[in-house]
Amino acid sequence: MNIEQFSQQDIEILSEERLYKGFFELKKIRFKHKLFAGGYSGVVTRELLYKGAASAVIAYDPIKDSVILVEQVRIGAYQPQSEQSPWLLELIAGMVEEGERPEEVALRESEEEAGVQISDLTHCLSVWDSPGGVIEKIHLFVGTVDSSQAKGIHGLAEENEDIRVHVVHRETAYQWVCEGKINNSIAVMGLQWLQLNYQRYIQN
Repeated sequence: MNIEQFSQQDIEILSEERLYKGFFELKKIRFKHKLFAGGYSGVVTRELLYKGAASAVIAYDPIKDSVILVEQVRIGAYQPQSEQSPWLLELIAGMVEEGERPEEVALRESEEEAGVQISDLTHCLSVWDSPGGVIEKIHLFVGTVDSSQAKGIHGLAEENEDIRVHVVHRETAYQWVCEGKINNSIAVMGLQWLQLNYQRYIQN
């Protein structure tokens, strides 16, 4: 089945206004876009948070059938009335800085956040994170690792990182996804990908 899709040329940007510039950047965008029924929309106004790109790594030990997860506090998950902790279990991940390639970031962050070296790094997929109001593309990779080297507390002091490393059996990690114990989108997506694809690594 062929589905005709619109392209970049089918959006008309009318104005961009910077509202804030800090660790991230916030802009107000006014635009029009083509309609499925024909013609153009009215003027749409949206606030857009610019985060850039990030790389995440499924660090998998096929011998022990385990995956490396990292735990750190996330202020976006802090809700005083909630019983869930704002310390989240995540995949190794980091922002892609200007001039860097996503795979370089994946390897660097594996050492910085978990003290491990990744072998056979392979790109899984790239997805937009909440594109209704955020510009951030997540590049997901998988790589093999010796999980016996993953231990302790890591992170860069100058970036206020305080990261604890966990080695978790793949089935347990996936069960935690199903139970909602792992509840951030990148980790959920990565562990679901691993659950669908782990056998190819065990067989090799």
